[in-house]
Amino acid sequence: MGEQLRFAAIVILVVAGLFFTFVSAVGVLRLPDIYARAHTASQADTLGAGLALAAVALALGWQHATVYTVLLLFFVFITNPTAAHAIARSAAESGITPVTSEPTATDGGERADDGPADSSPNTDGEDGSTGGGGSA
Repeated sequence: MGEQLRFAAIVILVVAGLFFTFVSAVGVLRLPDIYARAHTASQADTLGAGLALAAVALALGWQHATVYTVLLLFFVFITNPTAAHAIARSAAESGITPVTSEPTATDGGERADDGPADSSPNTDGEDGSTGGGGSA
């Protein structure tokens, strides 16, 4: 009974690790900019690798290799988020701006972070800064 439970735990950990690693890979391929990609790489990939390494440690039992696997797990938990943070910080210092919205057909293909199409000030009172001060 104990061996079957151990085997089931190993299978569950491996499947969960594969799922999170797959989610991370899809996120890196589909997300729009370096910041979102670094986020998915640091979060989902770390969890996927951690679960897979936990399955390996559980499968090995009490051996010297298990100690190395646990040390590797600790190393992955420290280095993956640190590397993603360093990449995102380098991108920010290089002046790469995050993508805040996708272009749509109604705004002429411009993103929200590109600014207005014409640079004339708004004087028609749409933002509440000008116009009459009547009560509603």
